[in-house]
Amino acid sequence: MNSLQTLFVLCVLLLFLAGFAFWIWMLMDCATKEPSAGNDKIVWILIIVFTQIIGALIYYFVRHRPRRFAEWQRVSVIQQRLQS
Repeated sequence: MNSLQTLFVLCVLLLFLAGFAFWIWMLMDCATKEPSAGNDKIVWILIIVFTQIIGALIYYFVRHRPRRFAEWQRVSVIQQRLQS
């Protein structure tokens, strides 16, 4: 195998590992931080498990990111109140 093929294989492997790590991160985030209201948590876990990286991306943009933004806004308001 020449060096270009080796580089290609390493890049593909790196992308696969990054996608797998992201998938695991979103699965763990859903299992630990998603509110247990109704069947939401179970539905999101099933979506992430069965659709893999696509489901993890959907969960990230639909649930994880807005929740983190809301937490950031809450912390920002608290810090402003403490400073004044």
